[in-house]
Amino acid sequence: MSDDLAGLIGQRPVNAARPLLGLTILVVEDSRYASEAMRLLCLRSGARIRRADCLRSAHRHLRTYRPSVVIVDLGLPDGCGDELIREIKNADQALPVVLGTSGDTGMEAKAFSAGADGFLPKPVESLALFQQAVLSVLPPSERPKMPILLNDATISPDPIALRDDLNHMAEVLSGAQDPASLGYVAQFLSGVARSARDDALEDAAVALGREGGPSDADITRLSGMVQDRLAAGSAF
Repeated sequence: MSDDLAGLIGQRPVNAARPLLGLTILVVEDSRYASEAMRLLCLRSGARIRRADCLRSAHRHLRTYRPSVVIVDLGLPDGCGDELIREIKNADQALPVVLGTSGDTGMEAKAFSAGADGFLPKPVESLALFQQAVLSVLPPSERPKMPILLNDATISPDPIALRDDLNHMAEVLSGAQDPASLGYVAQFLSGVARSARDDALEDAAVALGREGGPSDADITRLSGMVQDRLAAGSAF
């Protein structure tokens, strides 16, 4: 990170209750539910948030804005987030701090291999853990000088965002035939289900991504479970 950027962040108006005040965080995340959680975490921490839902959108943001921190989901609809992490960390210009995130803890090594400064396992719900994860990867000169009031609050995203994710997956499943599309559905839905504490849906999504490919019964089962949750009105 350049001296100019470090100096700018070092001057941000931090306070003990909102330790990320003055930071801009770009969240690269395709799940509306996970993005809503990040929005609430940033809001409660004092940070501004920008969101990109795919690699293409993230590149567009990075050409226009200079975020202080980038949080990248490892599974995106148009590629793997480790590609973006590697690009950001290998760029010649002043670089933001980058964290990888995934509901699959096996992706942590992939994130660090690409150059990530840290990793956030999903679901990201704890305000204190979120703040600590971001602060821990900032250079010492950019961290608050006063004691931080750690807040153990748990964030609960709006269920409407969850329904948006399920509607999106219902559309994708209706036409998904190739392994790449089905693999994306498996990754996306397993993460969403884990965040929503829906073990049955998570198991069905994981089965879709198993080695050797899913059976027709696996696809039908998962499609039915998604439709059942949408029909229930207030999913989960």
